[in-house]
Formats: sequence, C-alpha cells, structure tokens
Amino acid sequence: MNRRLGRRRSNPFTIIILVLLVGGAVYINQVIVPQTPPLFMPTPTATTSPETYLAEAEKLVAEGKYALAIQNYRDALLLNPDNPGIFISIARLQIYTSRFEEAVDNAGNALVSNPGNAQAMALRGYALGRTGDFVTAESVLLQAIELDPNNPLPYAYMAEILALRSQTTAGDSEMLSRAIDYSRKALDFGPNLQEAHRARGIVLEFTDNYEDAVREFEAAIALNRFIADLHIYLGRNYRAIGEDAKAIREYNNAISLNPTDPEPYAALSRTYARLGEYPNSILFGIDAIARAPTNPYYYGNLGVVYYRMGDYPRAIENLNIAVRGGTAATGETVEGLALDYWPVSEYYTMLGLALARMGKCGEALPIAQLVANGVSLEEFSVINAEEIVNLCQQVADGSLKPPLPTETPSP
Repeated sequence: MNRRLGRRRSNPFTIIILVLLVGGAVYINQVIVPQTPPLFMPTPTATTSPETYLAEAEKLVAEGKYALAIQNYRDALLLNPDNPGIFISIARLQIYTSRFEEAVDNAGNALVSNPGNAQAMALRGYALGRTGDFVTAESVLLQAIELDPNNPLPYAYMAEILALRSQTTAGDSEMLSRAIDYSRKALDFGPNLQEAHRARGIVLEFTDNYEDAVREFEAAIALNRFIADLHIYLGRNYRAIGEDAKAIREYNNAISLNPTDPEPYAALSRTYARLGEYPNSILFGIDAIARAPTNPYYYGNLGVVYYRMGDYPRAIENLNIAVRGGTAATGETVEGLALDYWPVSEYYTMLGLALARMGKCGEALPIAQLVANGVSLEEFSVINAEEIVNLCQQVADGSLKPPLPTETPSP
C-alpha cells in the first residue's frame, strides 16, 4: 500500500524564538561587548586635581582650621610640586601656628623656584627671626624690602623682629627706634594688613603705650581672629590697663585656639593671682608647668602664689626649682635662674621669706645678702631682703614660731 506523504508545516513560534536569539546575539556583539572592560584588568579611579585640594585648603583657612588646611596644601604639592604659591601658603599658616622652623623650610622651598619672590623672602626672614636668628632675619627682610619697596609685609615683619630683639640682652634702644619707624611704614603701605597692626601693637606695648596697643591688637584680631598669640598680646595689654576681665577672656580665646601653648595658662595664673583668686591661679599655674615642665619661670610664678596663700612648704618646693634648678615630675632637668631683676628677683626674695617663716634661716640669710648686693637698685627687693633678716631675728629671739607641718594650708 502506498502512503501519501504531505509537506510538514513550519511552527511560527520556533521562527520567532530563532529571530530573537539572532537579534540578541547581534546586539551583544555590537553594543554590550565594546562597552565591557576586559576581565581581570584594574578599574581606573578618578584623580583629585590640585585645584580641588587648593579650594578645600582655602575653605579651611577661612574657618581657621589651619592644620587641616596645611594637609590639603601638601596634597596639592604632591600633584604640583613646583608651585611656589603653595609653599608660601603653607609657610604663612605655619607662622600663624608658631611652627617657625618648618616655615623657614617652606618659604625657602618657594624661593628655590622663584628666587625673586619678595613675599616668600619676607616670610622666611620673619620665621628666622622667630627662631632666634635675628641677624640673618634682618638681612633677609632687607632683601625683601629692596625687591618690593611698596610691599607692607616685610616692613611689618622687620618692625616685629627688631622690637623683639630690643628686649633681649643683646638689644638696645636704637633697635626699638628702628622698629617704630618700620611699623609706621607698614601701616602706611598696608592699613588693612593684619601683620601691620600686629607689629605696631607690639612696638606700642614695648614703649608702654598700652591703650594704643590695645587698639592695634583689636584691629589685627578683627582681620584674623584665628591667631592664638594675638589674643595673648591683647590680653596682656588689657591687663596692663587694668581690664582684667577682658584679659581673662582673651587668654581663654588663645587656649581655645592652641590648647598646647603654656603661655596663656601662665598668664591666667598671674592674672588670677593679682585678683586674689589663688585657687584658680594655682590650677592654671599647674597647667602651665604640665605643658612646659622645664620652664623655671612657671615654677617661680607658682611658688609666689603658694607663698601668698601661706603655703610655705609648697612655695619653697617650687621656688627652689626656679632658683636652684631641679627635676620635673616628668623626669626632665630644670635649669635654675641666676639672680636678675624682676621677675627673677621676686623668686629669690619669696624663697628667702618662705624659708625664714619656716625657721630655715641658715638658708634664708644668704639669699637676703645675695639680693641686697645683686639687685640693689630694685627698691622692693632690697626691702624684702631686709624683711628676711627681720624674720630671722624674730625666729632667733622666739617671737616668731615656725608653723608645724600640720599647720600647712592645703592648696
């Protein structure tokens, strides 16, 4: 029997699926594959531009966050190491934060690529002066003035460095006179420059014009309130004109900006002592020593406060370190202060008085003789030396009985 064979019909669903598969393969080959990175290759990361770091640094400077700003400037330097402007910005912030040796280096780096930059030269000269190299500082600042005679910055820096040097043992009145002239030129060329008002304020303080100095430091702080030692200067001059509450405020402002600096703590201790607030004075005196354990002046200041409180054993303990030297609680060596006029003379006389009141006249009387001979032009020291002798006479005749250990006032 013959079987009739017929043509098999095509399935439309199969055709549709095949078309889709072919289309998908073409799409993947033409579109997806070219956009897909090779397997096992590192993924590229976006690189931050120097401009981004600089913009962030300037924002942080405006907020007074100098340490973070310096780090952003350094990040920018990694990408643009030959930019002298970045080195100048870092050096200026290091000056604001009293990191003078680092500022010397960075201002010098700016001068490597641009030797004629008066701004960098001025910064380097000032930083050198603040490290104690006054001779080199003056030479460098004179070069900066010669390069740019209308730039107020080197005049301001020269005024401050000369004024500071005039207060050292190598200083003289001629240096202070020159500082006055330079401070005036700085203000003439830069009436809105913080450094110009600062320098003028320092000159006025050193010439005992405290009220005028207050106005200059206030003007400097109005231009930049984030520099800690400006507040110390202002506080010191407020104290000189009897504005103790304002002085305390400024010292606290300095601490908030730079809590590691011992000077505002010591200044607060002295201010509270003058107000008779001895417990506060002692607390801040101890804080100052904690931050600068080898500074003999801080021990002397604290010892004077203990003496005024009538705590003679603690007065002797601290004044001994100030005068004769000793070992700090941290184990470091403290060098004693040779007899000199105030404030050192006060440490000697207070030590002698405390020893006499404790009946230790064998130690007290030689101090009285040393003071009477060594600072004979200082009237109050001579009077205190005579009082040491009087107290020892009272001890000898029995009219003054030294306090027993249990009678020592608590701090």
